[in-house]
Amino acid sequence: MRLLVLGGTHHVGRAVVETALARGDQVTTLTRGLSGPSASGALALHADRTNPDALRSLIADGSWDAVVDTWSGAPCAVKDAAELLADRVGHYGYVSSRSVCQWPTPPGLDESAAVVDASADAADGNDYAAARRGGELAALAAFGARALIARAGLILGPYEIVGRMPWRLRRIERGGDVLAPGPPDQPLQYIDCRDLAEWMLRAADDGVGWIFNTVSRPGHATMASLLGAAKAATGSDARLVWVAPEIIEAAGIAPWTELPVWAPPAGELAGLHDGDVSRVYAAGLACRPVEATVADTWRWLQADGDPQVPAGRPGHGLDPERERQVLASLRD
Repeated sequence: MRLLVLGGTHHVGRAVVETALARGDQVTTLTRGLSGPSASGALALHADRTNPDALRSLIADGSWDAVVDTWSGAPCAVKDAAELLADRVGHYGYVSSRSVCQWPTPPGLDESAAVVDASADAADGNDYAAARRGGELAALAAFGARALIARAGLILGPYEIVGRMPWRLRRIERGGDVLAPGPPDQPLQYIDCRDLAEWMLRAADDGVGWIFNTVSRPGHATMASLLGAAKAATGSDARLVWVAPEIIEAAGIAPWTELPVWAPPAGELAGLHDGDVSRVYAAGLACRPVEATVADTWRWLQADGDPQVPAGRPGHGLDPERERQVLASLRD
């Protein structure tokens, strides 16, 4: 098909472009040209999409079978693009987030969850949840049933610029005693960016629209299988020291950021790894094994180097001295 990717140089956008090209699709990317070149084989257009005139000058005369939009900033940019393309594109896939749901997210939540207040006209993207919800509203207003809203949760895999799995891999690579947040069988729920890309493209082929929680089933991996895969990928002799959630909490270590990927099994973060995904699996989502995700992420890091975390995004990972102190306290 003829595909327009709004974005396309890192993480989900890059995975969409590479997957589409491998399928034989004709791919056009629209980026600012600041985050690196588009994949070889794609037609690269460059414009600041926050400038409606610049956007219109490049795509006003084009037509495509489908669009995938990875924008996470001000919703008005999604509105401008969706309205401009509504009469000339058959399908609009918008990469959203489960963060649009009102906090805290209880376990088992499905697509009917209450969402944050937001506006498609908002010109401010600083509130991530409101920005993503506003983007959803913009896509749905312009495309209706032809809009696919992919509410991803934790996204892993190659090209990840947030830094969660890259930090985990580098920490395992350094070896020694590694603080492993327990319990080892803690279920994880995430999606590999390439599985997200493949599903969104198949959905575009089939004209699938509406809203989907787009992550794996809970327990697709566990903390033990994730960290074990990291040891195997890096060839490290690191020793995993499993630390109970209550000890981590008492030490004041922040889950999710200081200990990337991990959320304690109880409390307000528990729903991060326990969303209802029956709808997306009924629509054909398939997720590759955690070992493949981790090994391919490690190969990408070795080839491209560590990613630069975007400005305004928090860093991830535990300070080595804090880790040493907690582990030492377990031996006292």
